Amino acid sequence: MISISIVEDHEQYRHNLVKAIEQNKSFVIKGVYSSAEDAMKKLAIDSPDIAIVDIKLKSKSGIDLILETKDGLKNTQFLMCTGFQDDEKIFSALKAGASGYIIKGSSTTEIHDALLELHDGGSPMSPFIARKVISHLHKSKQEPKADVLGLSKREIDVLILLSKGLQYKEISEKLFISANTVKNHCKNIYKRLHVQNKVEALNKFKFFNYQSPTYVS
Repeated sequence: MISISIVEDHEQYRHNLVKAIEQNKSFVIKGVYSSAEDAMKKLAIDSPDIAIVDIKLKSKSGIDLILETKDGLKNTQFLMCTGFQDDEKIFSALKAGASGYIIKGSSTTEIHDALLELHDGGSPMSPFIARKVISHLHKSKQEPKADVLGLSKREIDVLILLSKGLQYKEISEKLFISANTVKNHCKNIYKRLHVQNKVEALNKFKFFNYQSPTYVS
C-alpha cells in the first residue's frame, strides 16, 4: 500500500481528491489537511510515502511547506496538484523539492498514474507542465552562463546588448533600467573581467562564444 497525505485548502476539491484516491486499492490516506500549518504539525508523524500539495494555501504556501519539512521527511515525496501553470510557480515548486507536478482538473486515472509513477521513481508531470520544463531547459542551454566569467545575469544582458552595438540609453530602454545603472554595470564588468574598456570586454566576452537571446523590441 502506498500511503498518501493531502494538503489542500479548497474544501470541495479536497473532498474530490480523497474520493478519487480511495477508488484505488493501492493507496491509503494517511492525513488530510486544509493548511500548511496543520500539515507541518502532523506530516512527520504520518510519514506518508507521498504528500499531495497545493501551492496556494491560506497562509503559508505549499512551496513553503516543502521547504520547511523536506529535511525531516526523507521518505516522503511531494506531488504538486495545483491550478498554477506559470513558469515561476512551476520552477519554484520543483526547486523547493517537489518530485512531480500535475494540474487541477486531472482525471482520476491521471492522478492514480501520477502517484504510481512517483512511487516507482518517476517524476510525473501534466503534459503542459512537461512542455514548459523542456522549453526552459532548451532555453537555458542557449543562454550565457554568468558564472563562467564571474558576472551576474544582468551584467551578461548588458554585455550582450553592447555586443549588438546598442548605446547606454538604448540598453536602458531594453532592460527597463536607467542609463546610469547601465554605466555602473559596465564599470563592474570591466573590473571583474580585468579590462580597461568596452572593446576589451567584448573581445573577452566573444571568446566564450556567447549567443545572444532575442529581446522584445
